[in-house]
Amino acid sequence: MAHDSHEHMSADHEYINPASGSGHEHTDASVGLIVRFAVWLAVSAMVVHVLGWVMFYVLVEHRMPVEAPEFPLAVEQAPRLPAEPRLQPSPPNDIRQFRRQERVMLESYGWVDREAGEVRIPIAEAMRLTVERGLPVRAAEGGDGAVGTAETPGLMPTDASAGRLMERRRQ
Repeated sequence: MAHDSHEHMSADHEYINPASGSGHEHTDASVGLIVRFAVWLAVSAMVVHVLGWVMFYVLVEHRMPVEAPEFPLAVEQAPRLPAEPRLQPSPPNDIRQFRRQERVMLESYGWVDREAGEVRIPIAEAMRLTVERGLPVRAAEGGDGAVGTAETPGLMPTDASAGRLMERRRQ
């Protein structure tokens, strides 16, 4: 058997010896098919974008107007707040307002309890009166070791009273 000279030994021989008159390799993809696909892809992308914009404008034009709430009692309700504790919306403003209120309390006259006759005086005035009048002092101890004043002999302050309340001392 004789070997034909045009018979290929492997698949690579077709690339080595192309057929005469061929402008491209016959095993490649069709160029026309690729160009048609690219054109179809570009046209379909433009159509999708145009349809998207048209749909957006149609939906904006045909949107439902906002109507009154369905339940009339819902209009009267105040906006619902989240559960306690809530965060401060502006802590610097809150502390400024708190300090302003404290300053007003410390620098003005006012009633603490009108029925009991307790009043509030400015702190500067209270300090001036304290210096003028002095602070109360305890009476000196007597020779018998009893603590108290002449009006209340035998009374002494309790530990929890910080010196204000007196209790009768056991003798």
